[in-house]
Amino acid sequence: MEKMKFETTDSTSGNIEKISALFPNCVTEMRGEDGKVKRGINFEMLKQMLSPDIVDGDECYEFTWVGKKASIVEANKPIRKTLRPCVEESKNWDTTENLYIEGDNLEVLKLLQEAYLGKVKMIYIDPPYNTGHDFVYPDSFIMDNEEYNEGLGYYDEEGNVNFTRENAASAGKYHSDWCSMIYSRLLLARNLLSDDGFIAISIGEEEVYNLRKICNDVFGDVNFRNILAVRRYDKNLNLQFAAKGLATMNVGLEYILIYSKNPETKMVAIYKASSDGRSQSGYWKGFWNNADRPTMRYDILGVTPQEGQWKWKKEIADEAVANYIEYEQNYSMKMTLEEYWSLTGKCKRFIRRKLDGAGKNSGVEHWVAPAEGILRNSNWSDMLISKPAGLDIKFDSPKNTDVLKELIKLFGVAEKDVVFDFFSGSASTAHAVIELNAEDKRGRNFVMIQLPEPCDEKSEAYKAGYKNICEIGKERIRRAGEKVKADNPLTTQDLDVGFRVLKLDDSNMKDVYYAAGDYEQGMLTGLESNIKEDRTDLDLLFGCLLDWGLPLSLPYTSEQIDGCTVHIYNDGDLIACFDNNIPESVVKEIAKRKPLRAVFRDAGFADSPAKINVFEIFKLYMPEDANDISKRIRVI
Repeated sequence: MEKMKFETTDSTSGNIEKISALFPNCVTEMRGEDGKVKRGINFEMLKQMLSPDIVDGDECYEFTWVGKKASIVEANKPIRKTLRPCVEESKNWDTTENLYIEGDNLEVLKLLQEAYLGKVKMIYIDPPYNTGHDFVYPDSFIMDNEEYNEGLGYYDEEGNVNFTRENAASAGKYHSDWCSMIYSRLLLARNLLSDDGFIAISIGEEEVYNLRKICNDVFGDVNFRNILAVRRYDKNLNLQFAAKGLATMNVGLEYILIYSKNPETKMVAIYKASSDGRSQSGYWKGFWNNADRPTMRYDILGVTPQEGQWKWKKEIADEAVANYIEYEQNYSMKMTLEEYWSLTGKCKRFIRRKLDGAGKNSGVEHWVAPAEGILRNSNWSDMLISKPAGLDIKFDSPKNTDVLKELIKLFGVAEKDVVFDFFSGSASTAHAVIELNAEDKRGRNFVMIQLPEPCDEKSEAYKAGYKNICEIGKERIRRAGEKVKADNPLTTQDLDVGFRVLKLDDSNMKDVYYAAGDYEQGMLTGLESNIKEDRTDLDLLFGCLLDWGLPLSLPYTSEQIDGCTVHIYNDGDLIACFDNNIPESVVKEIAKRKPLRAVFRDAGFADSPAKINVFEIFKLYMPEDANDISKRIRVI
């Protein structure tokens, strides 16, 4: 029972906890005036997290590298981009709650910050391993010495990191480049995790140690949960023992780092298959073992060991004896012990004594309950990290869906929970979600994000007609859904195997929308709209969803009202009309539906009085929300 403290709250500690929740990488250890080590704030790092520019200052003990501050600036830098719907490449566009997003994941993560803030139960990523070969990350950095960096070949003429370049191990920025690439993305990813969320990251031996330090920085070391070791497929593994000798041994494992959003969050026990039949029924086993704790030698059913000990404490053993007596006297004629154990909550223990027993147990036995298998630990070497998809999809080293399904179960991902993968590759994660949903009838959703990286012209994928990785991923999801439904026609009728495709693009708005002050009145002549000519109503609708922080996977309808097209998103979370010359009757009809948000085209009204009248109409039909009307209505 907790005691009353009779003291005021330690405000300093409380403030540090609040900062830790927002910026775990700003909390460090320092020595106080009394010489004791305590938690404190790295104010230089905190200033950097709150600054759009690189902050100068003294360094302190931390994991750092060349470009760390620049990667923080990159993560915090605003962008003028949008996600444009691509209905023709989607599957079940109108009904699905899954997303497939094409584009640079750093920019996509920025766009999704509001819509998915604190809503993602699980993130799995398989980032490019730092093997010294090419990896792709089109990040831009502010350069202090442009000529020097260009001379090294790191930047193009516009100041961007080359789209694909050799990250040679001999380069001075070998590790720094990779650390900066992953750090900025993890900073943004952490914001998306729900309070009970988890992130799992596949990594090779090249950067596993650096990645753990980075994750401790981003998520807090208290949220580190484990490193899993998974077997790597290596067709040349046996050659490591060749007679010619080796400089080193081939690495037969890859790793999965696991972090949670909060240290209190529990994982779910999962099991691997057992070979001894314990999954079907329980069995009796001797209660004695050869450890040597005298306090564990006590009388049980008339037997006291002279050496060794019993396996459980006396009070637990006495209860187990009573449990078995209860079963024998009242239930043994009605049901098996397995059935009784299941009926009573699968938590009771049982001890009995066989009168003809001999040896050190003297017939004393405890019952080993049925199990789904062997409880998994951090050794997952019974599974390969990579496994062909089995869908006639050509892709090098796709992740094993069995591993991903185990992770989904381990993290307790349930109905309507969202699984993110922003290095989605061939979409193994989406495939795993679809398969597991079919197996356990859960309705989990996925969001896949992938840069449309061109396929090597020499690759089997390119020869099969796939021009970039996104084409492979989308086709794999289609085939995975079709196969699951074909294999289970009676139980998958309502299974969501679709996905909405969205593609990263420049803003829907012309530059004048952002920098009107740079234009003179004469320059504005002929600019009838701030919106780019090639953008559709659907482009504008999804741009508004991003700006207002609404999920992109919800249903919507479009109606014709007095000659205008009106879009109703998720039964009124947002209603939009992007037509010109919007009549008052349309505004009234929208206001009658009492939407939480409403959007109109700025040029849709004849003049300022007409726009002001919109607010008055909404106040008339929504008097209870009159004070909030100005916050609910926007124009583009």
